[in-house]
Amino acid sequence: MKSAKLGRRTSHVEVTNVSKHGFWLLIGDRERFVPFEQFPWFREAPIGHLLNVELPSARHLYWPDLDVDIAVESIDHPERFPLVSKVRSDPRLQRTRQKQARR
Repeated sequence: MKSAKLGRRTSHVEVTNVSKHGFWLLIGDRERFVPFEQFPWFREAPIGHLLNVELPSARHLYWPDLDVDIAVESIDHPERFPLVSKVRSDPRLQRTRQKQARR
């Protein structure tokens, strides 16, 4: 009996580590650090939501549970993207999303 050929990988992105300062993303064969100071909307995100990341294209990351999308280039070259959100995530909204997900 012969096994079928493996399918194409659907995602080339993975969160490999999380600390109080940020998290590491493995995109393809390169690891990048995403600091919470520069990307504050991830700071209070539940770990499950943070881990649910997609790579719709080679230059674009998307977190569907958080409705956040960023350019990979903004991680590599934050100086080219000077506008950083001043809004801090609201933990009350995170709990609301969790409750809705359970329904």
